[in-house]
Amino acid sequence: MQTEFAFRLPKGFVDSAGTLHVDGLMRLATARDEIEPLRDPRIAGPDDPYLTIAILARVITRLGTITDVTPQHVESLFAADLGHLQDLYGVVNFGDAAEIEFLQAETAARFAEDDALREANSNGASDGVGDEAGSVVSQASESEMKPPSRGPRVRSRIEEVSTRRDE
Repeated sequence: MQTEFAFRLPKGFVDSAGTLHVDGLMRLATARDEIEPLRDPRIAGPDDPYLTIAILARVITRLGTITDVTPQHVESLFAADLGHLQDLYGVVNFGDAAEIEFLQAETAARFAEDDALREANSNGASDGVGDEAGSVVSQASESEMKPPSRGPRVRSRIEEVSTRRDE
């Protein structure tokens, strides 16, 4: 049984030193991962949007070179990256085998496409990784030009609880 899943963020996380982090790992969530954050005084209850931040910080085991991902890291993600991670969380924890297989194929294709782009750019052009801050913008622009590819949208347990309450 697979318990960790590789991902690549659509935009990437830029840390305080200006380093761009795009690749990461997310592990399967445990019951404790969903319950423990409810004891945090910053979280008002199961409908609090900050619960998503706290849970993701617990299950993301690596974000680029960062191995101790905190809620502050997740708070600093671009909205597109947060949405991507919420979708990933929903699929790997609540999706069926076909959805997980689709996600893995999509991730592998994205890695191959991004690696090919970096390889092509290494022949003279910049890829935005490891360069000065201006290059980070150029990589974001390249990834924005790609057509978005979305797998099936599986709502997380957090979204399901919120939706049921609103009905």
